[in-house]
Parts: sequence; structure tokens; C-alpha cells
Amino acid sequence: MTPIGTTRLPIPAHAAAALLLALAVLTGCGGEQRPPMDQLDSRDRGLQSKDVIQASDQLAMDLLSLPQLNASREQWTVVVDRVEDNTRDNLFQGDYNIFLQRLQTNLARQGHGRIALIENRSRFRDVREREMEDEGPKDFGQGEPGAINPDYALYAKAMDLPGRGTTYYNLQFDMVDLRSRRIVWTGDYEVRVSRD
Repeated sequence: MTPIGTTRLPIPAHAAAALLLALAVLTGCGGEQRPPMDQLDSRDRGLQSKDVIQASDQLAMDLLSLPQLNASREQWTVVVDRVEDNTRDNLFQGDYNIFLQRLQTNLARQGHGRIALIENRSRFRDVREREMEDEGPKDFGQGEPGAINPDYALYAKAMDLPGRGTTYYNLQFDMVDLRSRRIVWTGDYEVRVSRD
């Protein structure tokens, strides 16, 4: 029964559907738009954001606890290189360099002056050539004025062992002394993931 003085107008079907959709979004029905990054998502397979976070946090803590680094009176200069992809399975559709980039970010945040990160030479030169005005004659053969040569390079290798139901991943991270070729630190992240 309609109260006196009011008129009941029919709601078109598309307006009702839009209203229901808006209510579902507001109440959180239909799944999370931003699932937590540090948890596995059952809709995904293979390596996930949790692996990137867990690996980079664990590796940064391990590297920054090196006795040689903490006993050094000088700041270590480190260039971050890249991840060499030696995997055979195509289950991970991402770029393995995401692991190294997050590790670099952790080192910058947590290094507290013990580590100075140096930009990769080719990337540095590319950006400099695009952004700086020509400053006259180049210095040929004597090195770049003000150039800093890194003491260490940080790089990684991604390897996998695919099986029928699972794939085992091993990501190995190495820091090498660029003067002596000695590997001063190595760490790895290993995980086995479901293939289906």
C-alpha cells in the first residue's frame, strides 16, 4: 500500500542491477580487491608476491649481518647486476629481477651507511646521456671524472626442477669482490610450488 501523497515509480532493471553491484562493492562481497602481499593466494600458481617479500627480507637480514661488513671501517660500494634465468619451466611468468630489486631496496633502507649502492654503469650512462647537457670534450681512456668504482657486485641465478605435480625453485644470490673475484657472501631462497 502506497502512503497518500507519494507515487511509486518502477525501478528499471539496469538501475536495480547497478544498485546491487554498488552495494556488493561497498560491503566487500565478490572477493578482495587488494589481497595481502605477504600471503599466498589460492587463485595463483607458482611463485607469488609472498615469495618475493620473504626471500628479500631473509636475504637482506643475512647479508647485513656479515661479520666482514660490520667490522669494516669503510662503507662497501655495491652495484646490483641482474638475475640469470636458468629455469626450464615456464610456470613463473614474471621477471626474476623483482627479487633482486626488492633486495636492493631493503639494503638501501636497512644498510645504515654500511653499504652504498652504485648504479649499474650502462643504465647510468644511458640516463646521463639522455638527461645532461653536453659538457664539452669527453675524457677518453682516463676514466670518468668523479666516477666511483664499486667494490662488490650483487647478482643472482634462478634455477628450477619441474616435476609432474610441483616445481622446486632455487634462487641463489652472490656478492662478489670485483678486485679479487672472491664470493664474499652467498644466500639462497628455495621453495616448492604446486603446478596445478
